[in-house]
Amino acid sequence: MSDKQSKSKAYWKENLRYLLILLVVWFVVSYGAGILFKTPLDKIQIGGFKLGFWFAQQGSIYVFVVLIFIYVGLMNKLDKKYGYDE
Repeated sequence: MSDKQSKSKAYWKENLRYLLILLVVWFVVSYGAGILFKTPLDKIQIGGFKLGFWFAQQGSIYVFVVLIFIYVGLMNKLDKKYGYDE
């Protein structure tokens, strides 16, 4: 295998690892906090709203937007690391 192919494989392997980690975080926040752990989280209140309700309605969306920015930062570093940056 050429150096370019091995470099490309390593790039995509690391990229998929980042994607998997970020998707797991998003799943835990959206499904876990909004549905599975709703009852225990409802004992905590933010701005007069129960935390489980807040995560189900708004929190998972905020986390998703933050994860997008994290992914962009990680991909910029990854592109530089493997020489794919512009």
